[in-house]
Amino acid sequence: MQNAQSTLTLGRQYLMAIEQTDEPSINEALKDIAPDLARMAISFAYGEIYSRPALDLRQRQFATVAALAAMGGAEPQLRFHIAGALNVGCSPREIVELMIHLVVYAGFPAALNGVSAARDVFREEGVDAAPVSVSPGATRYDDGVAGLRAIDGAVGERVIESLNDIAPDLGRFIVEFAFGDVYSRTGIDLVLRELITVAALAAMGSATPQLKVHMHGFLNVGGTGEELVEVITQISAYAGFPRAINAALAAKEVLRDRDQGAH
Repeated sequence: MQNAQSTLTLGRQYLMAIEQTDEPSINEALKDIAPDLARMAISFAYGEIYSRPALDLRQRQFATVAALAAMGGAEPQLRFHIAGALNVGCSPREIVELMIHLVVYAGFPAALNGVSAARDVFREEGVDAAPVSVSPGATRYDDGVAGLRAIDGAVGERVIESLNDIAPDLGRFIVEFAFGDVYSRTGIDLVLRELITVAALAAMGSATPQLKVHMHGFLNVGGTGEELVEVITQISAYAGFPRAINAALAAKEVLRDRDQGAH
C-alpha cells in the first residue's frame, strides 16, 4: 500500500506520459475552483489505477475511450483520452475502428459523436487518418454465425435463439450486422474488440446480461480473468464505483461459471 504522496508522484508520471506534458493540465484547469479534485484524480486514477500491471497503457486508453464514448456527455474528457491514446501508441485507424465497433453496443449517435471527437483531435494533433472503407461480404450471415460461435460460443447462440419467437429479424440483424459486418473488419483484433465491448457495457451499466455474454467472449478469444477484472477497475474512475461494482459482481459470476464448466 502506497502513501498519498507516493501515489500523487506516481500519478503525475503516468498522466504526463499520457498527456505528454511537463505539468498535468488538470492542475491549471481546477486550481481556482477545486484543486483537491485535481489532486484526487491524479493520485487515484493515475497513481493507483493506471500504475497497476494487469493492463498496459494502450489497453487502458482503449478501455477509457470506449467507456467515455459509450456513456456520452463527457466530450472534453473523451477528446483528452483520444489524444492520450495517440500518445501511448494507439493508431488513428484503431481509434476509428473502436468508434465503429461501438455502434453495436451504444448505437449510431455515440459512434458518430465519437468519430467527430476523434476527427477534432486528429486535426489538432496534425495526425493523418486516411479513411478505410470495407464493403460487406457476400456471405455476411454465414460469416456472422461463425464469428458469433467463435467469440461468444453457446452463450451467444442462446441469445439469438431466445429472439426467434418474438423478434427473429433482430436476431438476424445481430448476426449479419454485428458479427458479419462489424466484428469481421480489420484494424483491431478480437481480444481488443471484446475488451472495448466489456468496457463500454460496464460503463453504461444497463445491460448486465449482455455484459456477461461478452465477458465470456473476452475470455473465449484469449483475454484473461485478471485482465477482465482490470478493465472493470479501470472504468471505475470514469463511470463511477456503482457501475464498476455491478460489473465486478457480473465478472465473479462469469468466472465462477467457467470454473464449474457451465459456459
